[in-house]
Order: sequence, then C-alpha cells, then structure tokens
Amino acid sequence: MADPIRIANCSGFFGDRLSAAREMVEGGRIDILTGDWLAELTMLILARTRVKRPGGGYARTFVTQMEQVMGTCLDKGIKVVSNAGGLDPDGCADAVAEVANRLGLHPKIAYVRGDDLLPRMDELIAADQLIHFETGEPIKDASAFLTANAYLGGWGIVDALDHGADIVITGRTTDAAVVCGPAAWHHGWSRTDWNALAGAVVAGHVIECGTQATGGNYSFFTEVPGMARVGFPWAEIAEDGSTVIGKHAGTGGEVSIGTVTSQLLYEIGGAEYFGPDVTTRFDTIELEQLGVDRVRMFGTKGEPPPATLKVCINRPGGYRQDMNVCLTGLDIEAKAKLVEEAFWAACPYGPEDFASVETRIIRTDKPDPQSNEEATAFFKISLKDPDEKKVGRAVSNAMIELALASIPGYTSVGGGPAGGRPFGVYEPARVPAEIVPQEVVVLGSEAREVSSVIPSAEVDVTPTPGAKTPAPGGPTKRLPLGTVYGARSGDKGGNANLGVFARSDAAWAWLDEFLTTEKLKELLPEAAELPVDRHRLPAIRSLNFVLHGLLQEGVAASTRQDGQAKSLGEWLRARVVDLPEALLP
Repeated sequence: MADPIRIANCSGFFGDRLSAAREMVEGGRIDILTGDWLAELTMLILARTRVKRPGGGYARTFVTQMEQVMGTCLDKGIKVVSNAGGLDPDGCADAVAEVANRLGLHPKIAYVRGDDLLPRMDELIAADQLIHFETGEPIKDASAFLTANAYLGGWGIVDALDHGADIVITGRTTDAAVVCGPAAWHHGWSRTDWNALAGAVVAGHVIECGTQATGGNYSFFTEVPGMARVGFPWAEIAEDGSTVIGKHAGTGGEVSIGTVTSQLLYEIGGAEYFGPDVTTRFDTIELEQLGVDRVRMFGTKGEPPPATLKVCINRPGGYRQDMNVCLTGLDIEAKAKLVEEAFWAACPYGPEDFASVETRIIRTDKPDPQSNEEATAFFKISLKDPDEKKVGRAVSNAMIELALASIPGYTSVGGGPAGGRPFGVYEPARVPAEIVPQEVVVLGSEAREVSSVIPSAEVDVTPTPGAKTPAPGGPTKRLPLGTVYGARSGDKGGNANLGVFARSDAAWAWLDEFLTTEKLKELLPEAAELPVDRHRLPAIRSLNFVLHGLLQEGVAASTRQDGQAKSLGEWLRARVVDLPEALLP
C-alpha cells in the first residue's frame, strides 16, 4: 500500500499571489505542486492575449513562479502539475524550458493537448457532434467562436508522470484533474476505481481555489486567525481516496469543517458532480475534524462519468457601454427618472436601436446621512450592440452633456466619455469523449495519444443521511440569517450557484425546513422570476441553489454589479429573518 500523496495548491486563479509557489515548496513537505489558472472568463482573456501575441495564450505568471522554485522542486523531488498552459500549453512548456536552460537545470517537461476544438469546428458541426449543453440542440454556426475547449480529465497527466515528467503543463482540464491525475498515478488506480477517483476529485475541488479552503472568502472570517496573510492548502490523499486537508504550520487562516464545507459548495450544481473521469456524489461526503488545521474527508462515492465532455465556448458578444450617475440626497427616484429622460433626449439613438438596454437604481443611500457618500445612490444604464460605433463616444458624450443641465448634484462615476468596449458570451456545449483523445508530449519526444473514454458500469450509490435532529422551536429573534449560517456563491456560466451551510445538526434541521425555493426568492427578489433548483446535501448540513440566468450570457456579458455572483451568498446572509433563539451563539 502506497503512502498518502500530499498535493499542494499555489494558485486559485490567474492573478493569484505570486509568492505562493515558493511558500508551498519551502514551507513544509509536499510531493506535488499544483495550481489552477483557468476559468471561463480566463479563457476569453487568454484569447485576446493570443490575438496580440500569437503563441502567448498561457499564464506567464506560472513561468515566473517556475523560475523561483524549479531548482528547489528538482532537489526535493517535487513534481509540478498545472493547467497554466491555457490555450497554448506547448508555448508554455517552451517558455518553462527556456527558464530551465537559463538556470542550468534539466527537468523533464511534458504538456497535454487535445482540448482545443476550434480547428475542428467544421468537422464537429457537420457531424452534429457539438451539442449545446443547455438546449440539447446541435450547434450550427461556429464562425464567430473565439475559443472552444473541452474539459479533459486526468489520464493524460497520469501518462506524462508515468513517463518521468517532472513538470506537466495542461490546457483546459477540469480544475480537479490537476489533483486527481497525480493521485491516480501515485496510487496506481484504474479508470474504474470510482470511489477513490471521486475522493480525489473532492480533494481537488476543495484546494483548486487556493486560500478559499483556508479562510479566504469565508462567511465566518472574523473567527479565523491570521486573515491578513492566509496560507495555501494541501490535500493528502490516501489509497482509498480519503483525504486530509491541511496547510503549512505558521501560516494564516485555518482549515476547519466550516472552511472545507464552504469550499465544497463553491460552483456546484446538484448532488451529482459530473466530470470527465468520474461522477462524484457530493451527497456521500463526510467530514471529520482531526485536529488543528486538519480535516478528513471520507466516504465519498463515485459513478461512471457521462460519455461526453463539457466544452467551454467563448464568442464575441458585441460591444457595451456602462454609465453610472450619482443620485444624492432627496428625490432619488425623480432624479433617476430625469437623468434617463434627458439622456435619451440627448442620445443620437433611441432605446429601440440597441440590442439591449438595461437600467437600474442602486440604492446605497441612507436616511439622515452622516457623510456625502451615505447620501448617494446610483443610476446605471448598460447598452449593448454588435455595432461598436453605436455604443461609442456619441453615447457617453450624451450622458456627460447632462452635467449642468439636469439633476442637482450631478456627478458621473468612471471618468469622462469613452468608447464602447467588447464583451464575450459564454456558451457551454458537450462533445463525445471518444472523439477527443488527449495528446501527451514530453519535450523532445513524439506525441502519445491517451483515450478520454471511461468504461461504463452500473453503480448503485446510496446518499449518506444527515443527523436526524428535530428543528428547534420556541421564541425567535429578528436577525440576519448569517448570524447562524454561512454561504458560498459563484458563477456557472450564465447561472449562479448559492450554497448555504449550517454548523450544527439543529441548525441544519431548521435551515432545511425554512429555506425553500420560494423563501429564497422572497429573500432575494432579483431571483423571483428565475428558474431556481434546490439541492439537499444533508451529510454536510448544506443546501445548494442554482439560479438560472442570473448572470445573463455569462460573466463577461453580465450587467450585474457583481457579475460573478461572488457576493450573492453574503447578500442572503444579510437578510433579516426570524431565527430561533435556541440557535443563537
């Protein structure tokens, strides 16, 4: 039986702490250094980068980190697995090789490709093999696609490590694959070791966002020590897939059932977490606090994955102009009405001329304000159109013209007049796994093909029940929901997920009864007209809601103030409800 493998994270997004790789390599024992650089929005950003610099569609910060830690990793036998290759994993591998050569080091560098479907669009569309993820209809027109990348699993990573790679760079794998792949390689798992693979996927899901597992973005952050400089996490994965989540000694933050539960709820859907290697049943996960900064995850069950791979597609959405005007003091509604009327009177176009027009009043003002800022609300108008000129300077000039001719106290937000800016639209699709093999290239060697097909099987999984504790009754107090409950939210394409968790069995029983879909819509009026799914996860005392269409056509196109829904959970926690006094701290 192999010892557990300790896999550390050093990046949760493109732009994360540059020193994290060195912190994880030098701060304690690890076997594998991983990081996640990719998100749906990042793929769009990298596509724009690649237009300006062909071959440069990868995370250059990863190359900088490799320059800092490569020598130490080789000395300590630490392997590196990262999806920082983005749209150009080969270019990223070459850049890392240049760094190694400059440092006089000789790592074996491999990259995994095959996820980029853009060159194959005509072939896939002609065969009706590219299916829209939401509608189930074949996608017929790919002429305007900027990116189209399948989410690959971890078996290409396994192959690269089997062939002695010290550094493995991938393109668009799933976030968890950079953890699941090394675990499968280390323990010698087969493609049908469903439960072990599912345990590793859960481990990858928890540490993929870096410090979100150790106190970052945590509802109860005031209880966590060292939040000014939170440490990054690691996952120690055993042969059966059970995992201990921890962090290096002396670093800020904490690893607790609360922080781990919070991250488990991040950007998920229902109890079935579909992936290319395994379908992980989140309704079977169990948690145990082993000690300070050590949480064990166990009992996770897995099922065969779908026969298709998810595809992240980005296409141009057109151009947009977002304008904000301060509304200060009295008569907020009347001021907003006048600004809107005056804007359209000055604008060379009418509302009917744009593809999309959205207006809203953002009420951040307070009664009897103690400062100028407390007296201020905002009027926001967002215009979208395929024609860049239509949302350009003429439109922003029309708003600026109102400065002396409309409401008292007129102040614009965001500087002077500006041209329209491009935005992208996210479109999810699926494609048969059998036609998207992975290609593994060790620099200096020929490419090897690794199948993305996973055998099917009949697997019967029983959800793990939660504790059978009655919901408390008795006296209540009007308090914010977050007095007792935590939340974590995020984006899933044009949808948003909102997970809510309890920290005791009694609190879970009350939450399960209280927070119905109807109650959620009542508490969050923005979701009142949207389709909302509700999923129960009793074993981790949690509910997860999926709010369909909250983010419109995806993060880059959303006109919400929080286009990624990162603060949606904190909004819910701020809503005042009748909480049982028996649950209060």
